[in-house]
Amino acid sequence: MKKAEATPLWKKKRKNTSKPKQKMPGAQVARARARAEEAGRPYPNLIDNMAILREDRKFLL
Repeated sequence: MKKAEATPLWKKKRKNTSKPKQKMPGAQVARARARAEEAGRPYPNLIDNMAILREDRKFLL
C-alpha cells in the first residue's frame, strides 16, 4: 500500500493565524545555526528552526 504524499511544510498555511509571528531569541538562532553547520549547510532552514522550537517546547512541558 502506498502512502499519500504529504504537503511540504513550506506550502502549508499556519494553523492559528490570530497570533502574530515571533522572532526566535538569539540563543535559539545560535543552536539552529550550529545544527545547520553540523549538517553541512551554510545557514539554517525551516526544518532546523522547527526542530529547535520543538526541542524547547518539549523542555517546557
